[in-house]
Amino acid sequence: MTQEALDPRVLGEQAERAGAALSQVRTEIGKAVFGQDRVIELALACVLAGGHALLVGAPGLAKTRLVAAMATVLGLDWARVQFTPDLMPADILGSEVLDTDPAGKRHFRFVKGPVFTQLLMADEINRASPRTQSALLQAMQERQVTVAGVAYDVPQPFHVLATQNPLEHEGAYPLPEAQLDRFLLQIDVPYPDSETERRILVETTGLGEQAPQRVLDGNSLMALQNLVRRMPVGEKVLAAILALVRAARPGASPDPRVNQHVAWGPGPRAGQALMLACRARALLRGRLAPAIDDVAALARPALVHRMSLSFGARADGLDIDSLIDDLAAKAA
Repeated sequence: MTQEALDPRVLGEQAERAGAALSQVRTEIGKAVFGQDRVIELALACVLAGGHALLVGAPGLAKTRLVAAMATVLGLDWARVQFTPDLMPADILGSEVLDTDPAGKRHFRFVKGPVFTQLLMADEINRASPRTQSALLQAMQERQVTVAGVAYDVPQPFHVLATQNPLEHEGAYPLPEAQLDRFLLQIDVPYPDSETERRILVETTGLGEQAPQRVLDGNSLMALQNLVRRMPVGEKVLAAILALVRAARPGASPDPRVNQHVAWGPGPRAGQALMLACRARALLRGRLAPAIDDVAALARPALVHRMSLSFGARADGLDIDSLIDDLAAKAA
């Protein structure tokens, strides 16, 4: 890395320009998704950190609308795959077809699937079988897919924004732990408050609905992602992230509830996710470096899908969200 790239003055100027652009991005997305400022911030932080997001919420809470708006505003090519129980891996990755040339010679030709896009929306991902869910693993981690022994690169940037219905809904399958770990953040999408719901009713059922406009493109987004990775992280923030992740692992945690009731905890990828997301959140809020508050705010989205309580813990009424919040407060 060059000395200029590490120069605080240069970073400050870049962060200031980035802040102005990201403020406009949030404004444009807000034209399509009302009253979900935290959800929008977390989704943007996830993309700025270069990761994938899992949006969890009941049907009808604008999860699909959010992804479509982000694709438009960020200037990304995007595709949507509706996950259903009969969806096959080839429906996502693509498949080989047998062609015949004018000379009569036959050969296989690879037809790319919808995964070959910059922003892939995996709608209701937990309605597909585990086999089909796992088809995304290589693309999410390695930015390429292998079909018939040949590796194909996906476009850059590449992000998966998946939506998920609560598991208690009929016809849903739990995602494998390996795939959950590939999602940088799990973002819970709540019901809107009364005033926001009133605005939704008024502004989305008439003729004058506003459409979001493009602000960035793929290259400018990757430049912002590069800036996020160059943002400095103080020792206190680093120590808080490390303490939080290690305290969430059963066996050696200073919290007896974790050792007794957590079946499996977060690995090193959780710390990487939290570090990047904290940087991205700081940039979205006009700061050059993350603070302890960022760690506390992002602890639950970064860890909740990377931990599992034992059956006994759930029977005793222990809540994973409150446990993570307690661990984050102690790590700060």
